[in-house]
Amino acid sequence: MSQPEVVVSAAHVRKSFGDKEVLRDISFEVGSGEVTVVLGPSGSGKTTLLRALGGLERPDAGVITVGDASLDFGELTPGRHDRLPRGQREQLTALGRQSGFVFQGHNLFAHKSALDNITEGPVVVQGEDPQAARERALALLDQVGLSEHADKYPFQLSGGQQQRVGIARALALRPSVVLFDEPTSALDPETVGEVLQVMRDLAEQHWTMVVVTHEIRFARQVADEVLFIDGGVVVERGAPEQVILDPQAERTRSFLQRILDPL
Repeated sequence: MSQPEVVVSAAHVRKSFGDKEVLRDISFEVGSGEVTVVLGPSGSGKTTLLRALGGLERPDAGVITVGDASLDFGELTPGRHDRLPRGQREQLTALGRQSGFVFQGHNLFAHKSALDNITEGPVVVQGEDPQAARERALALLDQVGLSEHADKYPFQLSGGQQQRVGIARALALRPSVVLFDEPTSALDPETVGEVLQVMRDLAEQHWTMVVVTHEIRFARQVADEVLFIDGGVVVERGAPEQVILDPQAERTRSFLQRILDPL
């Protein structure tokens, strides 16, 4: 069986905030249609890594490739993003446009309906025809089980419904990879399941996904590979059956013992 095409690649990625080195030489790959779940304690660098993949955080060094965009961050001019030379800004923007990001806290536009939240990116950022974007947004709302809520505003939706709109918004960009930053951590327990089911459906549809989460059962059921990150490094990686059920590193075992209910 042939190996899937690599869609996401991180090579020797490093990032510091002041004196604190958050990412220390992170490297991994994600194949087309695969789901990689990233586990790790708070402060381990998971969200920083995800934001770097999505072009929302600028690493100090390393090469990130997503889809057909690739960028060596060690070659970027130091300093603020808005002061980068035009060519480097365009490279960073091209990298960011390859991914759809699902945030922990929804991050929906409060003054826009669910439908308008989904069409905003394709129309404003990608220049898509508004009618075509609207038709695709309605189809995506139906896909996430919210077709009857198209005209509702975020305050009229539950947390789980808002997160499903956030997922539809990410999919509307036709990204090479969908990045999930702890998408259920801010939800009430009764709404977690509906979001995870949408994510399972996406995995079955062969969307390429990188998911930061503490939902261990989801990782076991859906992930092709699990990364355990601690202290800004990949401590352990492999199939979920290996990393979750038979971890080799003491740091992995200790973390799982703290958060894992008997399976």
